[in-house]
Amino acid sequence: MKSRTLITGTLVSLISASPLQPRQLINFALLDAAPEPSIHSDIIEEAPHTVAYDRPAATNAAVATPLPVEASKRDIEVRTDDSCSPLPRGAGPVPVPDTDVAFLVYGDFKSAAEGAPTPTGYYQTFKNLKGSNSAYGYSGYSTLDSYDTAECARRCNNVDSCSGFNIYFERDPAIVPSAACPNPDSTTVIKCVYWGDYISAANANNEGQWRNDFHVVIAGSNGYVKSGIPSVPGFDGVSLGNAAINAPLNCLGKDTYMGSKIFTTSFYDTGLCAAACASQNEYNTAHPPSTGSPKICQFFVTYMAHRNGSPEGQVCVMYTQPWDSSYATNDGQWRGNDHYTNNYVFAYTNTSYVDTIDCSE
Repeated sequence: MKSRTLITGTLVSLISASPLQPRQLINFALLDAAPEPSIHSDIIEEAPHTVAYDRPAATNAAVATPLPVEASKRDIEVRTDDSCSPLPRGAGPVPVPDTDVAFLVYGDFKSAAEGAPTPTGYYQTFKNLKGSNSAYGYSGYSTLDSYDTAECARRCNNVDSCSGFNIYFERDPAIVPSAACPNPDSTTVIKCVYWGDYISAANANNEGQWRNDFHVVIAGSNGYVKSGIPSVPGFDGVSLGNAAINAPLNCLGKDTYMGSKIFTTSFYDTGLCAAACASQNEYNTAHPPSTGSPKICQFFVTYMAHRNGSPEGQVCVMYTQPWDSSYATNDGQWRGNDHYTNNYVFAYTNTSYVDTIDCSE
């Protein structure tokens, strides 16, 4: 009898891998047609805030436009201030001399970043960089009284859409720079920025900005992402690290792949793929093929697709049966000179799935 197993554990290392199945690679036509994801870098004119996540609206968008049945970057409005008027003071130390160069090499910032503990329920993705993240799923930020990763994690946990955070020191002007005060004294703000995306060193590329003659720079930048498996009602989930499923034909020679969707206008939310899976089943059942039974989604894989480190959107891939983690061998692909990678990959099996496939010889 030919054996077939369900997902029971985390991603395993493979000595050899089967060739990637073309249909399960990134659908570039779908990717090119999707709206550009909103990529955000927080700027100093913004006040601390959080971004509300409208999950019902996101879910409605995720279930729209079912698959065929088978047998931009956001512009930020800058708040204006009166010239040379005071700006909020930060809680961090100001290096002496008060220059951008001194800020970037200040030993206390390096020590704080390198010595910061990883909060419970998170893993670290980068440490002590000189840039903050420009990513998808911006969820707002707050300022801290100290470089406290546990407090930043606590705040992230209280934001519905937050799946990771970036904490860092930022050199800001103490007053609004203008022609009358082009290079004012600085203040050091400790920021805790919330993200609904996988943040990494690759997208920690916001190294500051110039405001008149004042140079805003960043130091001690650390990134953390939640390590748990997001709960999805009605499904059992497993983390696959940075590799998606590459499923062969099943033991009966049938293709279990149903198709994929991409979401670019919300936050990373595994529940969107679950909703798309359920909606696809309703559509397929109501519109059966002329012969045979419609495919039914029993298993899905979802992840963030990145191009050269920049987010492209959340991919949702649907299958008619589960595949175990030994088939998680699709860690990305190349398109010309662009490298597409898969990050924050999770796979989910319908809890009501019953294995009825007879794989006997």
